[in-house]
Amino acid sequence: MTEKKKYMTVPRESATFDKLTMAEIRRAADTGIYDIRGAGAKRKLPHFDDLLFLGASMSRYPLEGYREKCNTSVTLGTRFAKKPITIDTPVTIAGMSFGALSAYAKEALGRGASAVGTSTTTGDGGMTPEERGQSSKLVYQYLPSRYGMNPDDLRKADAIEVVLGQGAKPGGGGMLLGQKITERVAKMRTLPMGVDQRSACRHPDWTGPDDLEIKIKELREITDWQVPIYIKVGATRTYYDVKLAVKAGADVIVVDGMQGGTAATQDVFIEHVGIPTMAAIPQAVQALQEMGMHRKVQLIVSGGIRNGADVAKCMALGADAVAIGTAALVALGDNDPKWEEEYQKLGSTAGSYDDWHEGRDPAGISTQDPELMKRFDPVEGGRRLANYIRVLTLEAQTLARACGKNDLRHLEPEDLVALTVESAAMARVPLAGTSWIPGTHTF
Repeated sequence: MTEKKKYMTVPRESATFDKLTMAEIRRAADTGIYDIRGAGAKRKLPHFDDLLFLGASMSRYPLEGYREKCNTSVTLGTRFAKKPITIDTPVTIAGMSFGALSAYAKEALGRGASAVGTSTTTGDGGMTPEERGQSSKLVYQYLPSRYGMNPDDLRKADAIEVVLGQGAKPGGGGMLLGQKITERVAKMRTLPMGVDQRSACRHPDWTGPDDLEIKIKELREITDWQVPIYIKVGATRTYYDVKLAVKAGADVIVVDGMQGGTAATQDVFIEHVGIPTMAAIPQAVQALQEMGMHRKVQLIVSGGIRNGADVAKCMALGADAVAIGTAALVALGDNDPKWEEEYQKLGSTAGSYDDWHEGRDPAGISTQDPELMKRFDPVEGGRRLANYIRVLTLEAQTLARACGKNDLRHLEPEDLVALTVESAAMARVPLAGTSWIPGTHTF
């Protein structure tokens, strides 16, 4: 007689209760508090890698890279401001606060932006002399918290950005934990040292679009109508938000998708609120076009911009410029493998470290610890950031020339196709190999 084979059931991991999910359940059960972290959404989302450019061949005429120019400059704030900003590259630096970042890191952002002729942004907590001194073009954020808000600093700014929301946490406020509230940070924010701070989720002195219009007029009076007024929204109901922002009197609108980073907030917020950047751009552009304001009110897009292809794709979908935050920090030296041993001591690894709120960043960027801060050289950081932005700009120019365009803003949706049905529907461009745009009747 032949012996029967014994079969063992192969262990199968649940797609619903995977290892990460069960680890989070155990963490919640142990601590009784939600997880706080920095950065943006880490789940896989439809993104710009799902889009491709249609380069020129017979039906389109490409441009020669060495002999034919491709313009990259953009002017922001042409609607009402007496002194709009002209930047040499459409890549700007997003708002990141002093407090979340060290003073040296803020200085480096200013140095890098100035070296390539673009702008940087203050973030929550006010304007530092280091940042203003090294920034040729500085945008001053006016946030719900009003931390560090100073009318004198408003007048020193080259533009003002009224923040209504952030892509990582639309509808929520930020956090700065006590270990990062040093004497200087506390003084600028009028807070006690060493006490956790939670920023407001809405502005205290207005409740809707009509009040926002009044607030914008107040800001224009303070600055004698000299500088552009931006309005920043987290990407959610983007079509309606953009229309209301235009009605309120914005010169520039910033739309931040859910891949955009934050210094600290609840993980559940980052992963489950908002919409992907790629899905928000067509909504914003449609709203501007319907109001006859596309290109008259400039559109800046942020949230997960990594390379020149992302820049070019944003502009092809209708943006005038982009803003980078997380990528800028990586260029400065954040999450660098040279600090791997120290990241492991913190229970993380280079490339995954996101506990910026703890103030123990080995790279010396997202910390207020004097010893850690000494590790970061703002001059070298600024040089690295400038190099990175130059590469983004050159890559975007390369793609624009391949599509036959002598200006990055001449890129258009017709230059793009999508690799998936989801990305085609969100970006409102045809699925590759077809003329079908999901959600329309065009085949």
